This record gives sequence, C-alpha cells and structure tokens, in this order.
Amino acid sequence: MKSKWILLVGLVAISLPAVAHHSHGNYQMTEYTHLEGVVTEFIFMNPHSWVYMSVEDENGEAQVWALESGSIGALTRAGVSADTLAPGDRISVRCHQLKDGANGCLLGFLTPPGGEESEWD
Repeated sequence: MKSKWILLVGLVAISLPAVAHHSHGNYQMTEYTHLEGVVTEFIFMNPHSWVYMSVEDENGEAQVWALESGSIGALTRAGVSADTLAPGDRISVRCHQLKDGANGCLLGFLTPPGGEESEWD
C-alpha cells in the first residue's frame, strides 16, 4: 500500500510542470485585442503553433506581432493545416494581448482570407 502512495505522489509531481506550462497568466484574459494585418510567417508545431503578422500602428509603421496558438492536434481538429496560412495572406484576429503591452497575443480567433472566423486556441 505504501508503494502505491509513493507511485501516486510521484506521478502527480511529474505531471505538475505540464499543468503549469499551460497557464495563460502572462496574457490579459479579460478582453480581446482586434488586429488586422499580413501574415509574415506561420509555424505549425507542437506544443504551440505561432502566427507572425505585420500590423500597421497609428503612425502607419509596420509592427510585427507574435500570436501564440494551439498545438498541431488542437488546430487539426479545428480544420487548420500547415497550408492554411501563407506569408502575404491578409488576416484579421481577436487575441488576448500580453500584460506588459508588448506585440504578442494568445490567439483566440482568426479570419483567413475569404474565410470565416474560427477558434485557434
């Protein structure tokens, strides 16, 4: 019986870093930021995919934004593939911006060229 408890405690301890990894504590989760721009790169990978896009600021200057998205498995289940986005595609997104105000977001929803908005996290 004692060895079962040790095994259980060990399994819980091993799994805690995975739970902590998926925290969204660095993002402003209470509101969405709306961005429109052009895809510069789409990285379809685990554990998180990334969309990089160029967005014009209020002065007309191009700013690169990094958008964190779901895993390959999660995105595939949502109908997304490695070919869904390509550099040069004009997209619209709703995302949760980094709390420090930097040009980064947790991607919530994306509207591809000529498509319908879909969930990306």
